[in-house]
Amino acid sequence: MRLRVEFTTEPFDLDEAPRHAVVAREVIQAADLDAVDVGPFGNTAEGGADAVIAAVDALLRRSLEAGATRVSLQVNVIADAPGVPDAPEGAPEIAEDGR
Repeated sequence: MRLRVEFTTEPFDLDEAPRHAVVAREVIQAADLDAVDVGPFGNTAEGGADAVIAAVDALLRRSLEAGATRVSLQVNVIADAPGVPDAPEGAPEIAEDGR
């Protein structure tokens, strides 16, 4: 099973990325994930279920330790790899470019 996680950390700082945001991005970029897209207002990553779940665990622990007061995340099952069942009915379609 493949998963896609989207997340943000707060509080926001428009002038400089807060430490918790930097830590969250470092965790995701270092994880064993297939696709990672980091941005100033949201981040996404895709990969196998075990890798995404492990990354989310580390993301929560490390970003909260680094000062995050809120972490918002969404995890979706996606199906775009051979042998992976289709996503559940009502799940968003994922385009070939991952968006």
